[in-house]
Amino acid sequence: MSKVKEKNTQVIEEEQSSPLYYFYSVGCGFCKKADPIVDELINEGHDILKLDTAEPENRQIVEELKKEYKVQCGTPWFINAETGKGVCGYREKNIIEKWLNGEDIPAPPRPTAPMPKPPLMGASGKEETKWKKEYKKWSEENSHLPNIQSANQILSRPRPKTEPPKPPNPQGTDEELTLWGKEYDKWKDENSHLPNLQPSSVILQRFKQQTQQPPVQNTQGLEQRITIMEQKLDKLMSHLGVK
Repeated sequence: MSKVKEKNTQVIEEEQSSPLYYFYSVGCGFCKKADPIVDELINEGHDILKLDTAEPENRQIVEELKKEYKVQCGTPWFINAETGKGVCGYREKNIIEKWLNGEDIPAPPRPTAPMPKPPLMGASGKEETKWKKEYKKWSEENSHLPNIQSANQILSRPRPKTEPPKPPNPQGTDEELTLWGKEYDKWKDENSHLPNLQPSSVILQRFKQQTQQPPVQNTQGLEQRITIMEQKLDKLMSHLGVK
């Protein structure tokens, strides 16, 4: 066996040795916050597999794990494939370290219902008063949540003047996406007081990245990718008792 092949085999075996999976997705805001934490933990010696859910084989692994452990979670998702212990959503580094040590991580407090949507900027006093009553009721029902702000604090924050256009269909035609981009950029200009608004070109590029797979660079890379995929699935199926 050549040194190159020995090295590739070693990489595959090392990748398969860990049952600790971190599932992420492109464009996921909380994944962007979790990524540097995961990278830091990997650099500290923790064997965590980073798996992009845009890849078909990783989506299959996600579905098998959710079915086996009866979990409903988007991204980011941390899961020990052998024990089922996991963390759903973004959590701080110290919480992820507890998960790595095999501890049970309780889910963070959840609201009993979605928070009433604040009125648009420039709404009438009557609309704001109506919302304040709804928000007061919601905050009382969700007093178990940390850091609940007052109605006045929320109303003092920048709010949109108008409703933004509905998100585009990633499978839409170029003409449909271009039309949405024009509508969005118009809305963005009208709401320039809002922080961190991205141009439509950035948002559309993200949609396209989520629906397109990167090209395979070479045959050797493809073979290694297939081998890794097969070993991941074989290990998972063996753990699930599927022959």
